[in-house]
Amino acid sequence: MSIVLAVAPHPDDETLGCGGTLLRHRAEGDDIHWLIITAMSEVLGFSAEQIIKRDKEITGIAEAYDFASITRLDLPTALLDTQPLGDLVGAIGGVFGSIQPEIVYAPFPGDAHSDHRVVFDAVSACCKWFRHSSLRRVMACEIPSETDVGIDPTSAPFRPNLFVNVSDYLDKKIKIMKNYDGEMGDFPFPRSEQSIRALAHHRGSQAGYAAAEAFMTLKEIR
Repeated sequence: MSIVLAVAPHPDDETLGCGGTLLRHRAEGDDIHWLIITAMSEVLGFSAEQIIKRDKEITGIAEAYDFASITRLDLPTALLDTQPLGDLVGAIGGVFGSIQPEIVYAPFPGDAHSDHRVVFDAVSACCKWFRHSSLRRVMACEIPSETDVGIDPTSAPFRPNLFVNVSDYLDKKIKIMKNYDGEMGDFPFPRSEQSIRALAHHRGSQAGYAAAEAFMTLKEIR
């Protein structure tokens, strides 16, 4: 049994980036944990109804995955680059210390969303072996609408070197994603059902499976 932590800058990143893989981890007996970095708030212009609805969505999605724990830092969404990085490193490090994860899934540093880039920087600061010796593998996820839309010519592209067969879990991943009301759209929107399936089949074709999720292995200790 492994202890797995999915670090999501926003609720839905865990499902888009590694939802099928998390379902596979759980089916194989691993403990899976969910760290959500940001949250809606009325200060940011969200209504009380939107916040309550999102809280209910998170509860239902956590049950669908059977997460062993959920940690919510409730930092301001789309404003992480205005927060002290050291505070975020300390908060994520505290979760690492409590959960003792062996496998971590994090956003890709080249993602278009600034929140994703800040979270990656904070996670990477927590991945020193002498800080958290439980760590054995750290992977960057491919998140549709963020990993594939950046236009910074100096940013390295997402080049996966790990493919996980999620053929048996793709339908459930999409079902879970649909619980995020308002986050999916009609094709060719990147977070449409057709686009999510197309990406899974494309990654599967690169690995010899019907459907796969792709990752960049950033660190592995054996």
